[in-house]
Amino acid sequence: MRDQWTEEEFKNPPAFFRGAPFWAWNNKLDAEQLTRQIHYFKEMGMGGYHIHCRVGLDTPYLGEEFMDCVSACIEEGKKEGLYTYLYDEDRWPSGAAGGIVTKQREYRSRHLLFVPEGMDKKESQDCRLLGIYRIELENGCLKSWQKTEAPVEEGGGDIWRLYLEIAEPTPWHNNQTYVDTLNGKAIEKFIQVTHEAYARRFGEEFGEAVPSIFTDEPQFVRKETLDFAGEKKALVIPYTDSFEDFYQQRFGESFLEHFPEVIWELPEGGVSAARYQYHEGLAELFASSFADTVGSWCTGHGLMLTGHMMEEPTLLSQTSALGEAMRSYRSFGLPGIDMLCDWREYTTAKQAQSAAHQYGREGVLSELYGVTNWDFDFRGHKLQGDWQAALGVTRRVHHLSWVSMEGEAKRDYPASIFYQSPWYKEYKMVEDHFARVNTAMMRGTPRVRVAVIHPVESYWLHFGPKEQTAQIRDLLEQQFKSITEWLLFGLTDFDFLAESLLAVQPVNIGKGTIAVGEMQYDVILVPGCETLRSTTLAYLESFRKAEGTVIFAGKAPEYVDARKNPAGRKLAEQCVRIPMDKIELLKALEPYREIEIHMPDGRAAGHFLYQMRQDGECRWIFIANGTKPKTQDMTQEIQYHIRLAGKWRVDICDTQIGIVRKCPATVKGGWTEFKQVLDLHDSLLLHLHPVQGEYMGIQTADDAAAGQFVRPDKHREEKLLPQPQAFYLEEPNVLLLDQCEYRFDQESWQETEEILRIDNILRERLGYPKRMEAWPQPWVTAAEKELEHTVTLRYTVLSETKEDMIYLALEQPGEAEITWNGEAAEKKVCGWYVDECLKKIELGGVQKGRNELCITRPFGKKTNLEWSYMLGKFGVRTAGREAYLTAMPDKLLFGDYTVQGLPFYAGNLKYELAFETEEGSYAVQISKFSAPLLKVSVDGGKWQPVAYAPYEISLGHLAAGTHRLEIISFGNRINAFGTVHSCDEIVEWSSGPNEWRTQDERYAYEYQLKRMGILKTPVIFRTD
Repeated sequence: MRDQWTEEEFKNPPAFFRGAPFWAWNNKLDAEQLTRQIHYFKEMGMGGYHIHCRVGLDTPYLGEEFMDCVSACIEEGKKEGLYTYLYDEDRWPSGAAGGIVTKQREYRSRHLLFVPEGMDKKESQDCRLLGIYRIELENGCLKSWQKTEAPVEEGGGDIWRLYLEIAEPTPWHNNQTYVDTLNGKAIEKFIQVTHEAYARRFGEEFGEAVPSIFTDEPQFVRKETLDFAGEKKALVIPYTDSFEDFYQQRFGESFLEHFPEVIWELPEGGVSAARYQYHEGLAELFASSFADTVGSWCTGHGLMLTGHMMEEPTLLSQTSALGEAMRSYRSFGLPGIDMLCDWREYTTAKQAQSAAHQYGREGVLSELYGVTNWDFDFRGHKLQGDWQAALGVTRRVHHLSWVSMEGEAKRDYPASIFYQSPWYKEYKMVEDHFARVNTAMMRGTPRVRVAVIHPVESYWLHFGPKEQTAQIRDLLEQQFKSITEWLLFGLTDFDFLAESLLAVQPVNIGKGTIAVGEMQYDVILVPGCETLRSTTLAYLESFRKAEGTVIFAGKAPEYVDARKNPAGRKLAEQCVRIPMDKIELLKALEPYREIEIHMPDGRAAGHFLYQMRQDGECRWIFIANGTKPKTQDMTQEIQYHIRLAGKWRVDICDTQIGIVRKCPATVKGGWTEFKQVLDLHDSLLLHLHPVQGEYMGIQTADDAAAGQFVRPDKHREEKLLPQPQAFYLEEPNVLLLDQCEYRFDQESWQETEEILRIDNILRERLGYPKRMEAWPQPWVTAAEKELEHTVTLRYTVLSETKEDMIYLALEQPGEAEITWNGEAAEKKVCGWYVDECLKKIELGGVQKGRNELCITRPFGKKTNLEWSYMLGKFGVRTAGREAYLTAMPDKLLFGDYTVQGLPFYAGNLKYELAFETEEGSYAVQISKFSAPLLKVSVDGGKWQPVAYAPYEISLGHLAAGTHRLEIISFGNRINAFGTVHSCDEIVEWSSGPNEWRTQDERYAYEYQLKRMGILKTPVIFRTD
């Protein structure tokens, strides 16, 4: 039980409630650099950091030097009051320990390979024949089969061979393989190499300065199915050496004898128990081998297991990679999810939250903000974090914060949520909000009254050829998605019940209630499941007999444990039956709903999510926008009508500024009602205190002045502000040097090409691995003794102006020969640009007309050919693929500043203007901008952030006369380091490494830049 909640802790939450980003260790580690960077996390409002080895690590993984760096960070973290969170792998997925484990052949990933005649494999120590099958199909269904030791000449049907094949080494696993996650002994070896190494050095810190260890995307080999029943193609099926024995012990029959049923459909729509048992057995073996083994070790050592599984969101994805997601969460101290590309995976979050509820965990972890790119702004950070907080996320693991941007690291799914982003010092406003939410939502116990049987086991029945099963699989997927969203956005919170967990969890049935683990439910929904476990059926029957409510939506189950059995249908006949329909479902669950949110016209709002927790006699509710706005620019200040079941005094906890306000609420007829104005990015944290009888809260003068509850109609006289009189750049302006002529060794010059393409051209010529492909970590590969080749890059810089001094920012200047207009550059480092790896050197003056920059480097397998940057007090004009230096513009108007001389500028920019007013109180609205956030100051006063709708800032009471307004438009690195040649503007995987090297119609030499700055003239209006 946590200490009593206090307003002081709410205003200034400690590190425990704060996020901890992935800290990408991606270079040659330097303890001094690492401990220095810890202070950036403190400055950003973080509570710690997850040490996460990423692409570029050049210090031997888990070696003495690596562990010394971990030690230094733990000690520095303790000094700063920050937690050091561990991560269990070199890159991902977890299990191979950077290939150390899988140097031993018995621990390597393996699978079944099923091939038709003509695709036979040669047997070896890595490929063993398990059986030969004669398969006879009729109308695409399995008419008969025979398993033999050798092919039989006589008889009909086709011959297929089944092999057990060990995975081949790959560069991604450092020239080893992934681990056999179905082999508990292999996972014990993984623990010995990884976890025990940490325990030997830091075990005394476990549970204190080092609270947890993160496991990332454990999985088994992807299951494959035929597209067409009659096609002849190879299939890969997950398997391990012990599976046949495991299957026989679990189900009393041979898996290999029934193997064809896993591949093909049975006649007349028959359901295969063997297919179901394969998926069930595989899911259990995977969960017990990996999650249970690791989780048990962690529990025994006082270290919390956190992290997330692979491919959790859909029935297909989790069946293919995990069997089912929820089963593994039983061994997590803090179940987690992974939310990439700003997706809204409600099923993923709800599965993890359900397990966290039932196992009494303090919340859910989320690896969030991944693959959102440099231009993902504070609005996106808040919205993505809010909907997840409403679904139980309490530990935020920001993806990600780079130690370095050197080489390929800068394309490792930006943005870097760290010092490389010019807004990093402002991020505390985001983290404060979520930490304040956590001070409330990590208290008490979840209040959830509805349980839903998870339908994944019914999906397994149909995991056959797509031509026969795609329609029913799609239907089951749609039902799974729809049920989740109907309930969540219908404000009827629920937990999934995984049948595999229900079979082993403590279950206690009382009158009208069923307790599962740490949770108690009043109603269970069976959402169109075709099969139920006999254990599940028994609990449902007992619950019904104890006056519990069981609702069957859609078709009743026809199978029990995947075998034809009328018991499910008979039970459904004695329970509530409804069609698979949103209106009918919400109507049936209406008695269990405890919150309503209506639009001003009486319609249900339909876009909010919430979480409710019971804290003694009080309750906490967090309400957030669960959908992605179609546009961020249009404000929608709507006065919502909110009703809460029960009699409550309502406090509104303002998570933006850390204060608590009384809410003018009315208690009537057993419900508490009030009105609240909310905009696009608003969320609402409510603290409910019980009251007796009818009640009407009183709105204070301060509440009314704050305008938190009822805003007046927006009929105001607005006036455009004048255009800026001046502007100021926080960083030098930038000319991107990304295209040039090049020469290999002393060969002839080649025509202009983009740098990363040049790199691949040369690698292909020399037989080196391309950097866009998975390649081994630098710590694995020996340093090249002497590089035999050189490459010279020749840039033509056209200038319409003369400048006295410019600078060049590039990586590894010491190993390069640099000439500027024929003169050797001194290469004396005078600072850095954006990241410490981009060293800044003086080049000298720029002459009007043509200038030439040549950079010659040794070239080898580990060489990084990268873009460089010219810096100075100049302007830049782009035309197609060309860029020209110009004089720095003398003014900047509101509108896209990339077309006003700053196309590649990536820093913060300040506008300054003067405006006249009469005496009175005023506010400014800046409603359309392309920036992470803005900050505003009037007459040199306090800076106020503008990040969220309605984008308004009070200027306070102003005297009559002239006033000075300053607006900082914070920058991002999208136009200097982003995918400036990619033509795909809507690709979801927009910041994956290969997006810098797109091909054909997805690539353009012409610059594809993003708009930046304040795009619409701000308005000023009176507020008195």
